[in-house]
Amino acid sequence: MMAKTSLGRIAYLLALIGGVILVVQGILSFVGMAFMMFMPSMFGSFGGSFWGIIEIILGIVAIYGAKRVTELTWAIVLVVVGVIGGGLGGLLVLLGGILSIVSKYV
Repeated sequence: MMAKTSLGRIAYLLALIGGVILVVQGILSFVGMAFMMFMPSMFGSFGGSFWGIIEIILGIVAIYGAKRVTELTWAIVLVVVGVIGGGLGGLLVLLGGILSIVSKYV
């Protein structure tokens, strides 16, 4: 029982920290692309802004899911969010989801 609790706590912390990093990374990406006014193509700027919004949404889902990381459904959602999110934040969310799944079956 102690292993489940400690793995669940580690999974919670990883998912929470990863979600915060995803939100910050998304905000920085969105703001950074907003200032690229002198690009040869405007479509490049729109792509970066769109990805910034996606990262913000994924980060919010990861932060919300971190509270419910011990439930199997949310663990699977966090794994998917981690794969889609990418980067350091996505990796932490992915590890949190995997640890949560492992803690359910150990």
